[in-house]
This record gives sequence, C-alpha cells and structure tokens, in this order.
Amino acid sequence: MQTEKVIDHIVNWLKDYATNANCKGFVIGVSGGIDSAVTSTLCAKTGLELLCVEMPIHQGANQVTRADKHINWLMEHFPNVNRQPVNLTPVFDNLVAALPSVDNEEERFMSLANSRARLRMTTLYYFAALEGYLVAGTGNKVEDFGIGFYTKYGDGGVDLSPIADLMKTEVYAIGDSLGVNQDIMEAAPTDGLWGDSRTDEDQIGASYPELEWAMEMDDQGKTSDDFSDRQKEVFLIYKKFNTANRHKMIPIPICEIPASLK
Repeated sequence: MQTEKVIDHIVNWLKDYATNANCKGFVIGVSGGIDSAVTSTLCAKTGLELLCVEMPIHQGANQVTRADKHINWLMEHFPNVNRQPVNLTPVFDNLVAALPSVDNEEERFMSLANSRARLRMTTLYYFAALEGYLVAGTGNKVEDFGIGFYTKYGDGGVDLSPIADLMKTEVYAIGDSLGVNQDIMEAAPTDGLWGDSRTDEDQIGASYPELEWAMEMDDQGKTSDDFSDRQKEVFLIYKKFNTANRHKMIPIPICEIPASLK
C-alpha cells in the first residue's frame, strides 16, 4: 500500500465531500481505539472543523485515557479540532431502569450493548445537526463488509466512511504513518460496549489478520473443505459472522407493490 498517497486521497475525498455537501466539517466519536484515532486524524488534516466527542458509558479507565490523550494530541497539532465530553452513563442507566426487567440479565446483554452504540449515534447526530457537520464513520473493511461487526443504526449509522475500504492491518499502517499515539497502536481492539475488558478477538474467536485472510479466501470462492485445522476454524468463524450479519451489509428490503395492485 502506498500509505502516504492513500492518506492524501482520503483527506482530499473528505474535504471534497464536505464542501460539496455545504457542511462545515465533521463530528466523530473518539473511543481510544485505532479506527477512531485514524479517522479523526484524517478528518483533522482536511483543515475543516472537527468536533471530537467523548461518550463514556461505564467505560474502562484505560479506554477513556487513550481517547483523552489522542484528542489532546489532535488539538496540539490541528487548530481546527475541538472536543466535547458527554457522559452518557446516567442516560444509559435511566434507559435500563425504564425497560422491563428480565429474569436472566445475561439474556439482554447484547441488546444493551447495542443500545450503548445507538445512544452514541444519537448524540453524534445531535451535534451534526446543531453545527452543520457530517458524522464520520470509523468502520474498516473487515468489520463493515466482512463480518458485519458493528451495531446497525449505532456505529453503523454515519454519513460517510473514510476507512471502510481499508483492512484493519492497513488502518494500523496509516496510524503509524500519521503518528498516532503508541498506546493506541498497541491496544487490543475492542468495541467498548460491554463495560469490561473483553476484546474483539475474544468476541469473534479470530484475530483481524486471520479474518482478512478468510475474507480474501471467500472472495476467491474457497470453501471450508479447502482448509484444515486452524485455517478451517477461522474460515468457518468468518462465514458464520458474514452470513448472520448479511442484513447489515445490504440495502433495507422494500416490499414492492405490483403495479396491478395500485
């Protein structure tokens, strides 16, 4: 990958899109992970306004620290960057209190995790509407088009996706070139939706390099019968997520009414 040229291409694309949309700049949720760090830096490099929003919901201290440190770094290097902390923990807690109770709390862990992401999406669009910004997405190619590892109408609810054609390893390469803080570069990827230390790999069962390999093999028309041992296991993990989350990656189905019925 021609990293510097890719960076310039994305930055120019972002600037052109915002200018043509008559928007002043971008708003982005900064989580302390590599994807939001890279995306926010690319947005900052456009010279347009960038609002970095911190939205902790029972967040681990290390994630909050990384996000805070990254935004400080952005503001030191780019005068067009501002920050906005929004503590969503009490909002989330009030939502949980308003919902019907369940016999087994574990039954709604996934629903509540996705609710966190949707509260953050709502917050970002509040500032986007208020300031005339575009919501910048942070999904990479593996998450967005491989395994669908994001929340529908949560972190998947964005106006544009600057890094969605980049594999996770390519995002890291760009982060290294941009000078992203080393603690972010070295942190294990996590969606931060569970209030604990679980990583993406803990949830998925495979690392991002493994998933990138499986995605490439799937694109080549390979099947699980072509592999054995760990390769077969990883390929099946990839196919399981790709199949289950297909509804996130295709347009919303529309019931088309036959002309004869109208």
